[in-house]
Amino acid sequence: MSDDSLIIYEEEINQIESLISRMLKGCEAKCALLVDKDGHLITRQGFTHSLDTTALAALLAGSFASTKEIARLVGEPEFSVLFHQGKKDHIHMSLVGDRSILVVIFDDRTTIGMVRLYAKETAIELAKVFEKIKQNSQAGGKIGISNDFADMAQDKLDDIFQD
Repeated sequence: MSDDSLIIYEEEINQIESLISRMLKGCEAKCALLVDKDGHLITRQGFTHSLDTTALAALLAGSFASTKEIARLVGEPEFSVLFHQGKKDHIHMSLVGDRSILVVIFDDRTTIGMVRLYAKETAIELAKVFEKIKQNSQAGGKIGISNDFADMAQDKLDDIFQD
């Protein structure tokens, strides 16, 4: 897990979900996931009920990690967009800032061009949201959960479930 993790509050999640929802409507994709580079699902929108989004998030992050190494081997710092084309469904992945991956799953009702256009615009807006979160965290406006607090919370949960 990254040492530079951020706490995302409900207000920011609502902003993120609104941006992703707008993107889905614009490009007519099936669903979208926002995943951190460690493979944790941040949020999902659209028709995800038939997907194991937790496993998918981890695998997509792993795909990006291996592709980063491929990019390094060919002299690129990183590939910022990945595309997987299937018979029915396709996956478009793009970096959001330096910590997240926007994943769009779509079928033949739309085109890769539409998905790329809307995903790029959304990634720019999402990066602004993450930058604001980072600034608030550094300024002390919204302080993340400390290790002591997390340990106390875990102990409390253990007490509750051991009874």
